[in-house]
Amino acid sequence: MDYNTDWIMSLSYRLKQLLLPALPGPLLCLLLCLHATNVKAQTPVPPPEDSVTSVVWSLQDCLNYAARYNINLNSLRLTKLSSEQDLILSRAAKLPNLNATVGQNFTGGKNVNESYVLSASGNYSINSNVTLYNGGFLNKDIQQKNLLLQVADLNVTAQMNDITLLITQAYLSILLAKENIVYVKDVVTTSEAQVKQAQQQYDVGSLALVGLVQLQAQLANDKYLLVTAENTRRQNLLTLKQILQLPTGKPFDIISPDTLIGAGMLTPVQEAQQQAFDTRPEIKAGNVGVDVAKLDLAKAKTGYLPVLTAGGALASNYATGLNNAYLKQLDNNFYQQIGLTLSVPIFTRKVNKTNVEKAKIEVDQSDLSLQNTKVNLSQTVEQAYINVLNAQSQYDAAVEQYKYNQESYRIANETLKIGAANIVQYLQQKNLYIQALQAYIQAKYNAALTIRIYDFYRGVPVKL
Repeated sequence: MDYNTDWIMSLSYRLKQLLLPALPGPLLCLLLCLHATNVKAQTPVPPPEDSVTSVVWSLQDCLNYAARYNINLNSLRLTKLSSEQDLILSRAAKLPNLNATVGQNFTGGKNVNESYVLSASGNYSINSNVTLYNGGFLNKDIQQKNLLLQVADLNVTAQMNDITLLITQAYLSILLAKENIVYVKDVVTTSEAQVKQAQQQYDVGSLALVGLVQLQAQLANDKYLLVTAENTRRQNLLTLKQILQLPTGKPFDIISPDTLIGAGMLTPVQEAQQQAFDTRPEIKAGNVGVDVAKLDLAKAKTGYLPVLTAGGALASNYATGLNNAYLKQLDNNFYQQIGLTLSVPIFTRKVNKTNVEKAKIEVDQSDLSLQNTKVNLSQTVEQAYINVLNAQSQYDAAVEQYKYNQESYRIANETLKIGAANIVQYLQQKNLYIQALQAYIQAKYNAALTIRIYDFYRGVPVKL
């Protein structure tokens, strides 16, 4: 993510909040126009063709790329820019407007002497209006647009959180596949050595053909497992590449860390839930949504109050066929007007009452939506906690299972080398070892993933 750009935009926005109310009207209008012109420069752009400069990426590289170029994120950023424009328009509604009107008419027809006469007339005016009082509607609308801008920003953060979890899961899946390939390659190497030894024993008549064929079949099966593991790695790389929305045909791989940081002390679930409530953007957006609904109710209630506006106009007109010349007519007909208008709602056919009742319903609806978000998040955190416990216990069991099967497999290998092993029993032990190995690798990365997801809900950044 371009953090410098985001920081500058945030500082600019805060300065405008502080300075705009104190600026003179003409200067304020000028600044608003300049801001609108600058929006184009802030609009997210698609990634250039050469944006993928490195072949091998770390997890942080993947997250940084997604934060800058993800289409859904950039779409939400455009929505945020639109919300900024709504806020600017809401503030500008407190300023007086200014309109100029020019009218020029030509009239032709016959007079009493039946001769054709063409006459001209013109009207010119400048008028302005400003709202002096409307029950606080404009101020409440500004507050509401400001809150909606916060919601738009929180939506960007929430989307980035979702993408972060997807990228982390895909990244760890690739690491799992890579480690599985390393172990399976070792198994294939051992099988090749055993087949070579068996071939030599068969050639000298110390091993039956069935024994040699069984070992050759096992080697073929081990090679198949290796091919499957490599295919899984390629598929997982493609999955991550598609999540990142990288251009087709670009080379791509990930960095394998030397060690995978294990799980630390597990935070109690109640504490984790409270941390999630305090930090997660969906909860913040829900709270702001309640405030937005309450401002809608306050705006609806202003419909019962009178509206006071001030207006003024400068105008003049002329017409041909009069004795005075054009400029003299404009001078004689020039007039100025200034006045106040008070509009008092008396009977609105239940429009205001209906708007107020619907706004109350929206407040209740936003409260329920916030409660539902909290319940869902609470359940998600609790499920993540249970996932960590299950994954850790499964990992502990897998480590023990792998340790004993590895030792049994080692003993079976040594026995086979000296020709004292039953090949059928050896192959059974080898299959048990391979199953234990794959279960161990799967449990290892599953434990790593679950603890990172759990910590992420607590507000802890994802790291390997």
